[in-house]
Amino acid sequence: MWKEKLKDKIPQNMHEMIDGFETTLQLKKEGKVDEKVFNETRLRLGAYGQRYDNGLRHDGQKQNKIPFPTRATKGPNTEWDAPGMLRIKIPYGGLNTEQFLVLAEIAEEYSDDILHVTTRQDFQIHYAHIEDMPEIFRRLAAVGITTQEACGNSIRNITACPFAGVCTDNAFDVSPYAQAAYEFLLGHPDCQEFGRKFKISFSGCSDQPCGLGYMHDIGFVAKQGMKSSEDRGFHVLIGGGLGAIPVQAKTFYDFMPEENLLKFCQAVARVFARYGEKKNRNRARLKFLVNDWGIEKFTEEVEKEMKVMPHDDRWTDYLKDIPKYKELPKEIEEGEEITEKSDPEYDLWIQNNTQQQAQEGYVIATISLPLGDITSNQTRKLVELSRNFISDTIRTTVDQDLVFRWVREEDLPALYQGLKAINLADADNDSINNIVACPGTDTCKLGVSASRGLAGELRDQLKSKKLDLPESVNNLSIKASGCFNSCGQHHLADIGFYGVSRKAGDYMVPHFQLVLGGQRRENAAAYGLAMLAVPTKAVPETIATLTKYFYENKKKNETFQDYIKRLGKVEIKKLLQHLTKIPTYDEDPDFYTDWGDTRTYTKKDIGVGECAGEIVSGVEFALSTAEREVFEAQVSYDANKLEDAYEKALNSMLHAATGLVKEINQDVKPGYKSIQDEFKTHFVDTELFKDPFAGDKFAKYFLQATSLDTSQISKDRVHNFIEESQLFIEACHSYEARKNL
Repeated sequence: MWKEKLKDKIPQNMHEMIDGFETTLQLKKEGKVDEKVFNETRLRLGAYGQRYDNGLRHDGQKQNKIPFPTRATKGPNTEWDAPGMLRIKIPYGGLNTEQFLVLAEIAEEYSDDILHVTTRQDFQIHYAHIEDMPEIFRRLAAVGITTQEACGNSIRNITACPFAGVCTDNAFDVSPYAQAAYEFLLGHPDCQEFGRKFKISFSGCSDQPCGLGYMHDIGFVAKQGMKSSEDRGFHVLIGGGLGAIPVQAKTFYDFMPEENLLKFCQAVARVFARYGEKKNRNRARLKFLVNDWGIEKFTEEVEKEMKVMPHDDRWTDYLKDIPKYKELPKEIEEGEEITEKSDPEYDLWIQNNTQQQAQEGYVIATISLPLGDITSNQTRKLVELSRNFISDTIRTTVDQDLVFRWVREEDLPALYQGLKAINLADADNDSINNIVACPGTDTCKLGVSASRGLAGELRDQLKSKKLDLPESVNNLSIKASGCFNSCGQHHLADIGFYGVSRKAGDYMVPHFQLVLGGQRRENAAAYGLAMLAVPTKAVPETIATLTKYFYENKKKNETFQDYIKRLGKVEIKKLLQHLTKIPTYDEDPDFYTDWGDTRTYTKKDIGVGECAGEIVSGVEFALSTAEREVFEAQVSYDANKLEDAYEKALNSMLHAATGLVKEINQDVKPGYKSIQDEFKTHFVDTELFKDPFAGDKFAKYFLQATSLDTSQISKDRVHNFIEESQLFIEACHSYEARKNL
């Protein structure tokens, strides 16, 4: 239907791409397209498979087994009937009201009526069917939106500060530069041979967390040159990334002139495509290439590439339009003025969700979206408000919210009343209530624990004061990921969590690893480390205990990060250790369920022994020892005892692996080489240890670990090695759980 209807509104290249996918889709149904090729094709167009057998809705509420099938007669019986997820690319988070309305229509007609804002400023819709994708692509393309390269081994959505151009801190507006990079790199032939994804961000300043430059493959931070106020350029960061092993980007250029922006991006892409890992996906990000080569060699290779690349006029053509780029306020006729009188909720909203623009008389207003979700009907009403009060630009944020720019100060009361009428006036932006979470077990196939369920529960408890925290911790950030991959950016939070599981008797218990020490400020200046695993149902009390202790013992003007560092991991673990205890299933069966799901997490129906005490296996002892040692490694790391930290992390992996090996070969000789060989023979070569989602990734952390030459010791390397050790131990726990089910 939409193919002919929208024919004249869609660019020719988009027509060809969508028609090609439609043909590929048909050939796949006929069995004429290789599965691997088809999967990469759909991923590069933003179409993901998703979890649908967990009995949960997208919003964490219980529902029937078939989740919102648009095709009413279909259930998830085949890959063509099963609903999936579509990621929609929104460069630098900027969209207009026409585009926003089309997104609302698509969510309503093809999905579950919910638009979800991601931590990359994209939109996602869940429960969409793959056969509907060509129609969706056409409707998006007709208003200038694409899903091309929103997923897959490609350059993902380019993010940027949502306050660019109107913030009092920014050097200059990075929006047109982000747009130029997006247009230049989208579908570029030099960006099609990556081993993994590639992420770019633009920040307007070095102090704030809006662009998070240090966690990107390339982070561009706006910087004024020395010649004049018009001398623009960027402080360039390279080789950052989160994921299982987070790495902070390193400075490539202290100052790079603006005219080199696109040429530099292309050169880095060519080097990454040529030399980046292709076979082992676990090491296929740019951060590993930069780390393996060192920044000096990587710099040399990129600069060499910049000299030999064929010239492209597009490198600088866009610069002539930069001075013309201006975002102006809406011309509004004077209307009836609304005055808010003695309304504490309004006052709190002003305090948390608004800030003065650089332009006098105007304000930036942030619309808090609970868990990043907005319904189609709310979207339509929000568009009405946008057209009444601001120019035709709305921005998404990395915290899963929306931003209105150019709001007149005198219009704030009326805007607030309009937001309140559609339940979008929560004063959560600059508060602990603004919890960021990835989809977790709601829809993600990699989810271990219900990060959205946890975030929703914490938000409810905070708002109802059931979780009553000291006022002084109101500005702390909480972020949760359903697994180790950090889609919820848990490494950057004041208090972060990622999903794991533990075995208790005959049952599995959902847990979250507590991550402390992260810092969002200064473009993600520091990453946290995992402290200890706590049962999911103990997370609220964990937060309450941690923040109460901070409130009662912090020094004057001491930040949460500084306090955590001063207190030290040993004391923190003592403080929270009692919360790691798991009651028996008979004592509290609720402990064996996840947030938002009443079902028992996992159960093995076997008889209970009649011994006086529980039998503890050698593996359990070994894993307990390993966890203690990796914790001690963190303590040594904090004390800057890097060699000691490295050795303890190395020993933690050795103990974990030894526990597994001794179950098979009790007489194995001690020693690293012997245990590695036995582990490889009995667990890797046999694929017993192979994780359903991560494959051999975590086993390789152990097999490739060796004693580090003291000349190679660095804080970054030791930090990463501790992360690898923790993940290997978690993988041993997972193996034990799978083995016993």
